[in-house]
Amino acid sequence: MVNLLIFSIITGVLASLIIVPLVKVNQETEEKLTFNRLTALAVTATVLSLVIFGFYYVTNMDRNWTSLWVALVVVALLGILAASGKERKVKVILFLGSLVVAAFVLSAPLFNANKKYEVVEMKQEVEIKAFDDTKTPASVPPKFARNKMKKAFGQVPNTSYYELGHLQIQKVNDNFVYIAPVEFSGFFKWLNGKTTPGYFTMSATDSADNPKFIKMEMDYTPSSFFHKQVERHMRMEMPNLIFYGNVQLEINDEGKPYYIRSYGDFITARNGFDVKGIVAVDSATGEAVKYSLKDIPAFIDGAVSPEAVSLQNSYFGNYIHGFWNSVVGKKDVKLPSDEGTESNVSPIFDEEGHMYYFTDFTSPKEGVDSMLGYALTDGRTGEATYYTGNLEESYMDSQGALQIIEKKFIEKKWTGEMPVLYNFYGEASWLTPVLDSNGFLQNYFIVSAANPEISVYGNTPNEALKLYKTALQRGGSTVDGSSNAEEAKAAITVKRVFKERVGDFTLVSILADDGRNFLVSTEVSPLAIYVQEGDKLAITYLETGEIFLPVKDLVNVTIE
Repeated sequence: MVNLLIFSIITGVLASLIIVPLVKVNQETEEKLTFNRLTALAVTATVLSLVIFGFYYVTNMDRNWTSLWVALVVVALLGILAASGKERKVKVILFLGSLVVAAFVLSAPLFNANKKYEVVEMKQEVEIKAFDDTKTPASVPPKFARNKMKKAFGQVPNTSYYELGHLQIQKVNDNFVYIAPVEFSGFFKWLNGKTTPGYFTMSATDSADNPKFIKMEMDYTPSSFFHKQVERHMRMEMPNLIFYGNVQLEINDEGKPYYIRSYGDFITARNGFDVKGIVAVDSATGEAVKYSLKDIPAFIDGAVSPEAVSLQNSYFGNYIHGFWNSVVGKKDVKLPSDEGTESNVSPIFDEEGHMYYFTDFTSPKEGVDSMLGYALTDGRTGEATYYTGNLEESYMDSQGALQIIEKKFIEKKWTGEMPVLYNFYGEASWLTPVLDSNGFLQNYFIVSAANPEISVYGNTPNEALKLYKTALQRGGSTVDGSSNAEEAKAAITVKRVFKERVGDFTLVSILADDGRNFLVSTEVSPLAIYVQEGDKLAITYLETGEIFLPVKDLVNVTIE
């Protein structure tokens, strides 16, 4: 608050010196008029200081001197109108200078496109590594998680004071969870409640998990007011930082909540943004700490805000050949998708628990649903990799995957949410949760990006993966992450057999007497349902090197 007061007074005094003339002259007779200049300066400086203080307090704008460029133009113009003679000529020059500054600031987007692209240019690869199907992807859709949290809101004391805040995903104690703070539902509720009581958490991998309310009083929140509003508190503590994106709640492994926000630099003038770090605020005490990206605490997953990532994707997709090409020719331009769950991007985790933001890119041409590539941006460092996909194949984009789901369940009016591209068994594939009209999770849908005719759905991601594996076999695709799997034949005796119902089919797991394991779906071989221990089988399988070798054909010699 003291910093803002000093900034306002200094700005008000300087502005009054420009506006209030040195002498007052009668315009008709050119005679000097007597007036109390000190009083005029004091009154003008006081009024302007109050206006500036109110403006910066309400807007929460950074207090860099460059933010005053509009005020400089207005003040210089008022100075011309109030002055006369030689003084007016000097102020005309000042006004012209302010116009040059304004022109530079306003025209920056036209000339800094190349620099924006250089700042965010991504390294390029072909495909992400194959997903380990022994893991479970964080695939519970946020809309579904939010619905469940709302239904569990009765756990919150004084429920009428509060509402559910912004939902986001995070890793806490090696578990992927959704976190949503309890927020005030209005000004008078804040006056009465003073602090919010805590936050909800729910598994991001297990749709059967129930939300848990964690009691943890928070004083500095987005829904608080005045100096307790966390964004304003950050600005008061760090007046000159350039923030971009909304505040996010992050929980450490002990369950203590912090609000964080990304800060960075303008790219040119006051245009563009390049993320440099975060400010973290203890939600209970208000202690604010600034961290550069290389010093981010280990418990923070989303140091780079989704809004900043979405902006970077826009720079990368649009400005490969500068600003005008993005408007007119659009050569090599690729548009980031708007299907993400947070500011057009979707947070996902790799097998090591590291968070990335996923975005796919499509053509600017209308009516085209082919994907030009996709990007993963590191949530902690902001470094991004652009994956071109197999250039010999045409990949369907996220919008195309959602359209397939809509047509698949057109009678039930189910829709997909949060489509994410994975490398399943060497095949670029869209995994999408399917929700009904009430926002409840119904199943998980997987469709090949290169071969949309190959698609499956199951009650869980792992169930859908098992079905997808057999569907790829049926479609002639390999399932080992490469194109080198060879067909082989074997005559075996069944030592153990396990049958599992998955969707409309049954998966039969077979342990052979030689120790090898095989997996076959009744969709591929319907008579596999009759396999029993001791049966002799003649099988054709793929030599993928996996624990369970996929079977393409099976003959039960014992029966036949």
